[in-house]
Amino acid sequence: MADADPAGPLKRFKPEHEFFVGIDSDGCAFDTMGIKQRECFCPWLIGCFGLQPVALAVRECKEFADLFSKTRGANRHKTTMRIIAELLPSHPLVRTRGFEVPQFPHYFAWVDAPDSLLSNEGLRQAIDKATDPQAKAELENALAWSERVNWSIGEIVKGMPPFPYVRRTLEKISKQADVIVVSATPNEALQREWEEHDIAKYVAVIAGQEMGKKAQHLEYAAKDRYEKDHILMIGDAPGDMKAAKANDALFYPINPGKEVESWKMFHDEAFDKFISGEYAGDYEAELIARFDACLPETPPWQK
Repeated sequence: MADADPAGPLKRFKPEHEFFVGIDSDGCAFDTMGIKQRECFCPWLIGCFGLQPVALAVRECKEFADLFSKTRGANRHKTTMRIIAELLPSHPLVRTRGFEVPQFPHYFAWVDAPDSLLSNEGLRQAIDKATDPQAKAELENALAWSERVNWSIGEIVKGMPPFPYVRRTLEKISKQADVIVVSATPNEALQREWEEHDIAKYVAVIAGQEMGKKAQHLEYAAKDRYEKDHILMIGDAPGDMKAAKANDALFYPINPGKEVESWKMFHDEAFDKFISGEYAGDYEAELIARFDACLPETPPWQK
């Protein structure tokens, strides 16, 4: 029988250890962000939003927004709006060709609305409520794009193993800490990826977008259940750090482009510092400073 509350497994979670570790999945545990953004998101972004004449610029904007800037790991609709409304119009190729980047004000208004559920189900709800024909058309187009992206991921992203040191790390930390997956990826994809590589056995709960936002995952599973500085989030994006800090948790960054080195360091050194109470303070601050330097705010063509 289906759980009436999608977040039920997190809320019912019972600690077995004194320490807690949340781990993001895409781009953090698995080297899947690059292939998903380049081969699944971007082609359909170009096709669905009428950006074919400046496809090369779209690819550059997509990589910057979703892989190599401070919006890395953000919700797909947030970064799509950033690309179309902000990054593309300023790109030199777009300006040289005199291409008028199409805008989608009704879709953007939905993305910006604080009460919007930024998912396929949220789009369906907004479409049902829309009375303006143009608004309905824009939202339907966004839903078509998002559904095609999910289909592409299911067709293309297969056999992608976790980063080196992830399995070894999970084997080590699961003996001393409760571990859950904290992700904005749909649950079905998460379950498939973690089970496909036989690492689901190391985590107590696999939490995806249907269970809420990452900050909520940490709140539901860990709040008031562990002592101060006994909760740690591992992630590769600013949103992961934000979710950790919203719950007064510690943060360990997996640096984009240096994922293997980051996991090795966590396995060899950082986890032991976390367990021994030496992680919080200067050690964490130095790691976060390095992480912050990996992700600029301004694209190279705007400098």
